[in-house]
Amino acid sequence: MSKARASALRGSTVRLRYTAMYVALFFLSGTALLAIAYLLSLDDVSRTEPLDDPASRPSALAQAQARIGELEAQLSQVQADQSHRLLTGSAIALVVMAVVSIVLGHLVAGRVLRPLRTITAATQRITADNLHERLALAGPADEVTDLAGTIDGLLDRLERSFTAQRRFVANASHELRTPLATMRASLDVAVAKPEPAPAQTVVLADRIRTELDQVDRLLEALLTLAHAQVGAPADSVPVSLGRVTAAALHARAADIAGRQLTVDDRDLQAGAWTQGNETLLSRMVDNVIDNAITHNRAGGWIRVETTAHPTSAILAVETGGQVLAQEQVAALAQPFRRLGVERTGSDTGSGLGLSIVAAIASSHHGRLDLRARSEGGLRVTITLPSTQAPAGARA
Repeated sequence: MSKARASALRGSTVRLRYTAMYVALFFLSGTALLAIAYLLSLDDVSRTEPLDDPASRPSALAQAQARIGELEAQLSQVQADQSHRLLTGSAIALVVMAVVSIVLGHLVAGRVLRPLRTITAATQRITADNLHERLALAGPADEVTDLAGTIDGLLDRLERSFTAQRRFVANASHELRTPLATMRASLDVAVAKPEPAPAQTVVLADRIRTELDQVDRLLEALLTLAHAQVGAPADSVPVSLGRVTAAALHARAADIAGRQLTVDDRDLQAGAWTQGNETLLSRMVDNVIDNAITHNRAGGWIRVETTAHPTSAILAVETGGQVLAQEQVAALAQPFRRLGVERTGSDTGSGLGLSIVAAIASSHHGRLDLRARSEGGLRVTITLPSTQAPAGARA
């Protein structure tokens, strides 16, 4: 069940609850009113004066008293019949008004809950990608508008926190690149001096240069991650997942051959179009392919496929290997999470590759799914909203 439908069901439950309370109160008050009216009518009917004993009076007077008694009895019967008809009609009216109160209660409850539904719908639309949006609920100053104002204040604090975090990552990455470039240039100058450097110094310089390259790649990954988390991607154009994946495989043909990997790309379709930033989507696919190559056994295999559906475009990459725990695999989308050297015998990588993939997919309204294969290895699936292929693209 989707979140929207679950929310709608909860809203309907609250609305029905308010309607039931309204009808119950109306029915109880109507029933009490009818009971009081009925008791009063019984009291009126029972108020008849007792007749004197006819034997103690003259016969003419006794006949008159008997006639009066008959008339009083008839009047009492008429009053009882009227009370019964009044009670029956009132009961019927109560049932009719109960049905009317159900309709009115449903409408009134919907009217009362409408601001809450507005708040719920607006809150569900707001994510980390559009924290700038606000509820801005209009209406009189009451508990509902106070709730909306509180949520707007919370969103404002969250937006400032997210913005500060992303700005810090971007600024720190930019600032650290300058000393890294200076350190790399100093190493090159020291090694390139006319007099030969000691062998130990050359080995140390090469090791430091390798670590500097690793730090530089880490900074680049942090910048990409911060860029992907900023929000909706700019320069949105139709992008073919199949073509981007084919280009990534072609660019890494040497690495694939170096590790003697077998690539199965028979299900790689040229379609599977999605809408987004081409640079970020290319980086997303590159990271997935790099992950499949780097974290793989020598002589292993990679299976790549793209599929197009009416509402989604899917890229799936599978690799073989050891049997992995699903709990560990699910955590790989978090920054700086790796399965360790025991997986592939390699400790390379920054631990940001799949977290960048997840961030880019999320910024394009998609999702990343990581599954441990029961036979061993990993299946990476990226699902993005599909779009129409541009004119002439198929040709």
